[in-house]
Amino acid sequence: MTTDKVISGILFDKDGTLLDYVRSWVPVNYEVARIAANGDEELSRTLLRACGMDPETGHVLPDSLLAAGNTVEIATGMVAAGAPYTVEGLTIKLDGLFANSADYAVPVTDLGAFFADLHAKGYRLGVASSDNERSIRETAKRFGFENYLHYVAGYDSGFGTKPQPGMVFGFCAATGLAPHQVAVVGDNNHDLHMGRSAGAGMTVAVLTGTGSPASLAEASDYCLNDITELESVLR
Repeated sequence: MTTDKVISGILFDKDGTLLDYVRSWVPVNYEVARIAANGDEELSRTLLRACGMDPETGHVLPDSLLAAGNTVEIATGMVAAGAPYTVEGLTIKLDGLFANSADYAVPVTDLGAFFADLHAKGYRLGVASSDNERSIRETAKRFGFENYLHYVAGYDSGFGTKPQPGMVFGFCAATGLAPHQVAVVGDNNHDLHMGRSAGAGMTVAVLTGTGSPASLAEASDYCLNDITELESVLR
């Protein structure tokens, strides 16, 4: 962590960071597996296990495909585990489902007010997600923070995928900031490793996703209960 530089920009993950992962995505994961299995219940359970989720309890393993993977990676994992699709065909189906999932998402706080406050304090703000860009924008629109974003990047936006550093570099290009002026905030190691590999000034983990203090400790400068505690470490 660079302690002698002021943080001027914040790049957030979406799922598990801005949105409560369990309440927002566990129901979607069941639907993902049902679609990928063409309604075959036994195969659906197999696909969930292959991608890191216990079909009985709904528990998702930290840094598993369903916790951190992008759509292509999830589709690839499910096809390898027996889903009767091509990766391309399943990716198209899942991207459509994910884009519509914003209608059912549960935010961890009043995101409109949260982003408005940070924007008023002069921070440059962005969202970088392993979800598709359309889904991010639909989420921002639904929860009233789209006008406070200086940058949006999904896995399909052309900046590469996590944990590669490209999304951070794209944020810097869009805002005029250097990486050491940026805090990266996320709920899993893909987010934190992206920040570290880009030379971000701060990596902040939150516990509203699939990670735990133990799983997130090595790559994070701070580990918070949720994003509402963020300003305490930015100061």
